[in-house]
Amino acid sequence: MKKIIEIIPNYSEGKNLAIMEEIISPFKKAGIFLCLLEMDKDYNRSVVTIIGEIDTVIVAMAESALLTSKLIDLNHQSGEHPRIGAVDVIPIVPIRNVNEEDCQEAVIRLAELISSQAKIPVYLYNKSATSESRKLLPNIRKGEFEGLELKMKNSDWFPDYGESKPHPQAGAVAIGVREPLIAYNIDLNTSDKMIAEKIARKIRFSSGGLPFVQAKAALLRELGNAQVTINLTDYHKTSLAKVFKRVEEEARRLSVKIVASEIIGLIPQEALQLSLQEIDCQFTNKSIADTVKLSREYFLLRNFSQEKILDYYLDKILGEEL
Repeated sequence: MKKIIEIIPNYSEGKNLAIMEEIISPFKKAGIFLCLLEMDKDYNRSVVTIIGEIDTVIVAMAESALLTSKLIDLNHQSGEHPRIGAVDVIPIVPIRNVNEEDCQEAVIRLAELISSQAKIPVYLYNKSATSESRKLLPNIRKGEFEGLELKMKNSDWFPDYGESKPHPQAGAVAIGVREPLIAYNIDLNTSDKMIAEKIARKIRFSSGGLPFVQAKAALLRELGNAQVTINLTDYHKTSLAKVFKRVEEEARRLSVKIVASEIIGLIPQEALQLSLQEIDCQFTNKSIADTVKLSREYFLLRNFSQEKILDYYLDKILGEEL
């Protein structure tokens, strides 16, 4: 049985499609499903979602990182999203017939390949972290690319793999095993980023808000909306419905409204169904199509389809030989 993982590399390029098409070209091979390429001009960031056989995916990811080191120059890049690298973070998530130990081995192999082939130093984070201070991505990103050279001179921040100096164009990368995470953004009918920051402060756990919620503010200049950008790290403990409701309540207090929301990457169908059951106790597990329809209605999801649901791809993978 094939060992199937999901990886979600985040690249610090959200404007040039031609560059991103070249960067993701290693993922267009047998044994890999290139599920999503999501580019955001305001964040100047792309999130790519890949599902496939563990060994094939790791080799392809190392090839992509090498391309990234040649095609993205962080000395001339900026955006709403904090970053330390051209390929900024590579989460690895176990999916089918694979355990955490298998994924930890894959992390180490990938770190060795990227640090040796692309000459990009690597930090291990989340479940792969080698110290408590490296578990949380914001700690690793603190100071961003511009502060990385000085940061790396401190022995507390020597990389786990590679030389203790940034790649001159590509910076560094964080790699780690993590649980499924829901990246969820909520748009407000205001261009005032400070309002979004006030709401983010109220809902994030580190400020006394909801458990398993990380949140900050962003401004979508193209749409003219401030956005509360959220990572939900355990949807069993804090649901999408709870997050949406809390943001709605805080927005009302500040005389603004939610106008839309979006999922970045993939979301397990179960996460949506559990939330829909909270809203409507009569709701029973339905098809992916029904789940999509109701989720759009209740959570004002934009650009949302079955292609955003993890189970849609698992059905394809299980239905054919990888």
